[in-house]
Amino acid sequence: MRIFHRTLVASAVALCAAPAVQAQELIVGFTRDADTLDPANHRNRATETIIRNIYDGILTRSSDMQIHPEIAESYTQVSPTVYDFAIRSGITFHDGSTLTVDDVKFTLDRVVLEGGMGDGQSSPRASLMGPVESVEIIDDAIIRITLSEPWPLLPAMLPHQQIVSRAHVEAVGSDGMATQAMGAGPFRLAEWRRGDSVILERFNEYYGGATGIPEAGPACVERVIFQAIPESASRVAALLSGNVHIIAELPPHSMNQVNNSPNAQVMTVNGTRSFFLAMNNQGEIFDDVRVRQAVAHAIDRDLIIDRILGGTATKIDGILSPDAFGKNFDLPSYDYDPERSRELLAEAGYPDGISITLDTEGAMRDTAEALASLLTNAGINTRVQVGEGTLLTQKWRTQGSEKEGDMYLSSWGNSTLDPYDIFVPTHRTDDRGNSAGYANPELDALLDEAGMELDRERRGELYQQAEALANAEVPYVYLWVPQDIYGVSTRVSNWSPSPDSRINLHRACLD
Repeated sequence: MRIFHRTLVASAVALCAAPAVQAQELIVGFTRDADTLDPANHRNRATETIIRNIYDGILTRSSDMQIHPEIAESYTQVSPTVYDFAIRSGITFHDGSTLTVDDVKFTLDRVVLEGGMGDGQSSPRASLMGPVESVEIIDDAIIRITLSEPWPLLPAMLPHQQIVSRAHVEAVGSDGMATQAMGAGPFRLAEWRRGDSVILERFNEYYGGATGIPEAGPACVERVIFQAIPESASRVAALLSGNVHIIAELPPHSMNQVNNSPNAQVMTVNGTRSFFLAMNNQGEIFDDVRVRQAVAHAIDRDLIIDRILGGTATKIDGILSPDAFGKNFDLPSYDYDPERSRELLAEAGYPDGISITLDTEGAMRDTAEALASLLTNAGINTRVQVGEGTLLTQKWRTQGSEKEGDMYLSSWGNSTLDPYDIFVPTHRTDDRGNSAGYANPELDALLDEAGMELDRERRGELYQQAEALANAEVPYVYLWVPQDIYGVSTRVSNWSPSPDSRINLHRACLD
């Protein structure tokens, strides 16, 4: 039996001074609005970032990626398939009601059970709970989670599930949960102006969060606003003018401008998001591995990292980040060789080259145009087509449907830095993130075995084998893992970026 205890803090230390009489309002210039405010009904990291300032989870992560009990005060691994979580007492929801083990069970059942959200609707986050078989209340302080098979990732994945009030959900329904947020986190919802901003206000009865980070008590600032500013230049201008205090996805070419300003600075952190070109393996062009190899050889990744990404990214030859567990560091590299691309196209029956369309979101347009130029130069005539994120997700990641496009420039986050939550969804046959439409029973078997393997060394070996297999078949062109770059006002203190892209603001202050 292994027991994990929360970190004990010997003495309470105030992280920031009490807020001034005048309301302090910290504004985040964000790339997009939330999809929903229901913790159980989305699959978007930006949406989760906003939600996690309203709701807390059983466990959480600090900015150094360590797992800490949050609503739980400790947890015990009873067996390879059973975990017990001791839930803290004295936590209140934003309406003043007490958080109980019944709320925790209800939250997890709502995610795990088929139709658990009501009206026959199942949560799109169910796969994040892996092989969870049941959630039981042992007593008024203990929740037991039982797995159908060993799954060492459970603690690493639980920070993605935020606890809701059963009474509130039953009062407003799943439709109401989309806009009527009510959690136990550091901020409560004041107003959501759809398409514009999510406005939060400090919850003065907040219990303080995870003690191991350390505990902070009520938030330092009185209000937080997540302002949707999709256009990069507009976000930078808003930061430099003082209209916002933190901006996400600062373009590398704007780093000097921000650092040279008197009122802002650049903050970076190694990211956990792998970027790639998904080629439609189900189509008539990219079902031939030689064509996929031709695309890989047409891309000068070093050039793009240097010229467009400002040197703030690391090349990858497989889906995993160099920081990820189980990374294979001996993968062959598809080096830039446009002549080899043309040879491969000719071998595949395309001596005159091919013409394709490259789909991407607006934020990636410049990168997509650079990739298209390189591809065209290698005999792959490429037209960039910019689409809205939700529509592209429907087009490329709808499970059980045939892919209709040619190529998709996209990415997938790996917030746990464990292969399970990036390798499985993007490469397992017909999984939720398999935008390439790739299918390989041998790879599926390796991923399935690794997901249940408790021996860490053996588990790492299985993922290395899987990454070597995917590298050889090239369902994607694996591009890079960029740093996450933020522009931050010099007025902001007690905040730093996290590799999992979470912007946790209840410890952040404005000087």
